[in-house]
Amino acid sequence: MSTDTNDAVLVQILAQLNALQISQQTLQAKLDALAPPSPPLSPPSRNGIQIPGRNGPESVGSPPSSNLLLSPSTSLAGTHLVSSPPPTSTPLDHRSTDKEREKALYPGRVILATYPDQNGIKPYSLQWGASDPSVRGPVICSRLPSSIKQRNALGAHSGSYSIYRALAIAMGTLNPTHKPDYSKTEPPVPISPQPSWYDPTKIVSFDPWGHLVPQVFKKEVDELGLDIRPSIAVTKAHIKLSELDESSRKGEINIDGRVVLRTRPLKNADGSVSDADPGIEITTSKAAVDPVWYLPGVAERFGISETLLRRALFEDTGGMYPELITRPDIKVFLPPIGNLTVYIFGPPEYMSDESKELTLRVHDECNGSDVFGSDICTCKPYLIFAIEECIRCAQRGGVGVVVYFRKEGRALGEVTKYLVYNLRKRGGDSADKYFKSTELIAGVKDMRFQALMPDVLHWLGIKKIDNMVSMSDMKYNAIVQSGIPILKRYDLPEHLIPPDSRVEIDAKIAAGYFTSGKQVTEADLFKTVGRTWEETEH
Repeated sequence: MSTDTNDAVLVQILAQLNALQISQQTLQAKLDALAPPSPPLSPPSRNGIQIPGRNGPESVGSPPSSNLLLSPSTSLAGTHLVSSPPPTSTPLDHRSTDKEREKALYPGRVILATYPDQNGIKPYSLQWGASDPSVRGPVICSRLPSSIKQRNALGAHSGSYSIYRALAIAMGTLNPTHKPDYSKTEPPVPISPQPSWYDPTKIVSFDPWGHLVPQVFKKEVDELGLDIRPSIAVTKAHIKLSELDESSRKGEINIDGRVVLRTRPLKNADGSVSDADPGIEITTSKAAVDPVWYLPGVAERFGISETLLRRALFEDTGGMYPELITRPDIKVFLPPIGNLTVYIFGPPEYMSDESKELTLRVHDECNGSDVFGSDICTCKPYLIFAIEECIRCAQRGGVGVVVYFRKEGRALGEVTKYLVYNLRKRGGDSADKYFKSTELIAGVKDMRFQALMPDVLHWLGIKKIDNMVSMSDMKYNAIVQSGIPILKRYDLPEHLIPPDSRVEIDAKIAAGYFTSGKQVTEADLFKTVGRTWEETEH
């Protein structure tokens, strides 16, 4: 494309932006004319943590600018923001009160987008994959005045839960300037730096330093006042599941006082000690990991350009993040998706020790089965069986790992999944129609795309897997192609497969999924039929 053509396109874009700005100004004027007059706003309370740039007296009660879009030449230096008043205990009932609070929370112009060469913009240095955290730099996505000019990441912390935080601020139950106290929150078990942390191609879907933020970026938080938050938390817990209690009673899980403990005696309704078997509980270490995408690495992992990735993320989230387009200099994005959780059975340090046996299950969320026991799929039986296998591995002197991803309904979502269930049950629930039913509703049979999944294994320092409990070729291939060998894999034993989920299993086997037992051909699929709704109506 010629220079003249580029200039013409830019002129056209700027003209459209100016037209949008004028339109928004007109709309804002009409809204202001409709709003009832409000009394002068008293200065906001200073009870919250003061953040530089938010408490200036000149900004208190200042009228909001009607400019809804900053042009590339606009400076952020004159943008005024103030600290919010302390949280209120009652909801705001009147429109005039809401208007006052909006002006107190957001007195400045609405900043829809910023630009790399804008006056006042200077992102904090971030070198993804650097071995020294001070060189790598913190991930900063905050729009608080102390950090907005130095943001080096787009999006918001906590994934989809950021929406609830916004609601809490609007309702007055959360002070947006609240400064978290991270003392005594450090990990009780070590997840130490691994060589993979320093390879910008190995971990691209979350921040490997996310659990150490309060320690390694203490200067940036305490001295520079930057709003930097952990994106990973590590803790310890006991797991109590009735299925494990039953396995213990059958002698399939042994109480060793280390990995498996006997539960304290139960109590009767009158408070007396019960004679009933209390069952067992399992000691575990666990880590919650929020997504933090390094966009160049994510794009490379999926074999597409960074430009295409940014455009797709912008367009197909309803235009939620315009700076994906206007800020190509910012390479990190915190997407509004679910996190993952790692459960570790046995010493965590064994995960990076290749001399120790390691058993793994990578599990994608299925609320209907995992929590409520729906028998149309094998998700819960697989999860329970894998936990038991991890326990047995730990008791043999190794370590077991279960990684639980929030990818409900093959990342299609629970609504889509239930629509597929309806289609299956009304259309004859046979194995030959299993994948086609999903494609008819969703247009695709699976959107989990396992390319990013191995990142968490590299973060944990896993270099080889002795036992993998899974029949998924996509998971197996993604792990092996990332450089981690799998010595043995095995699927769910036949006797643990619920009858109504036979449709799922046979369809997967015929489609090429791993199986150590029954072989199924395409010609056999029409013979496998699930339970009809009529059979459940008594």
